[in-house]
Amino acid sequence: MKFLITNDDGIEAAGLRALVKASEAFGEGIVVAPAGPQSGVSHAVTWKDGVRIEKRGEKEFAIHGTPADCTRLGLLRVVSDAEWVLSGINHGSNLGADMYYSGTVAAVREAVLHGWPGVAVSHYYKAGSDYDWNRASKWVAPILRDIFARPNESGMFYNVNLPHLPADAPDPEVVWCDLDPNPLPLNYRHEEESGLFFAGDYRLRERTPGADVDVCFNGAIAVTPVRLL
Repeated sequence: MKFLITNDDGIEAAGLRALVKASEAFGEGIVVAPAGPQSGVSHAVTWKDGVRIEKRGEKEFAIHGTPADCTRLGLLRVVSDAEWVLSGINHGSNLGADMYYSGTVAAVREAVLHGWPGVAVSHYYKAGSDYDWNRASKWVAPILRDIFARPNESGMFYNVNLPHLPADAPDPEVVWCDLDPNPLPLNYRHEEESGLFFAGDYRLRERTPGADVDVCFNGAIAVTPVRLL
């Protein structure tokens, strides 16, 4: 198979390399990723300004635009014969309502709009611990194998979230689950000196038992089929 591989953390991100590694057993990956970090831009696309494609290597192209731009230009000009669009591995989870804010997921949504199937992969982060990207690659590879073996369903993509486990923890269970319907809480910290408001504690979000937030926070890999159309 041939893959268009992108992300929202930028073409230099370690998580992107981990996804490339995880996909190697299944085919050829062509990287078409943002030239710099684009986290949290959701499904923004560049309309008025021009977008530049910069060749970084034989199979690597940096797009001076958003993750959705990467998918659009990548499928049009770089790897039109891609069979899947893979996005990630995001440095941070994209669970529940996060999916609507995420550039990582938006890259895959854009692919689905044009008829390509896709998988978005993200990695929850716990403060004070480093990512183990080699372990993440090992976890993702069999999930990709499972997804690729399933019949493609038009209008659907897969959202995968890895937990952040201690270095000596056993490999996590893979749980297929629904997207948590709860929005992020309306919770902000107000800084009196500057007058600025800062988003509150991410971990205080409500959890629906058995949905993706609950699954990932409890140490399992959450795999969620999402129907877009």
